[in-house]
Amino acid sequence: MEELLEILNDLNPDIDYETEDRLIDGKLYDSFKIITLISMITDTFDIELGPEHLIPENFNSAKAMWDMICRIREDE
Repeated sequence: MEELLEILNDLNPDIDYETEDRLIDGKLYDSFKIITLISMITDTFDIELGPEHLIPENFNSAKAMWDMICRIREDE
């Protein structure tokens, strides 16, 4: 989780990722940041994100992203 928080803080250090749960729904991340985030997650955690993973619920909070990463790792 620490690596993910580092990635998120690099993208936008002004957000409290411990409590924020509307990164996508609240429009805190634009499409460019989302694409950058996806690339950073796949590179850092060596996972593949398929279309089924690219839903707002998986990216609204750091916890949701971490849960998604853990699920993908379990399935690989």
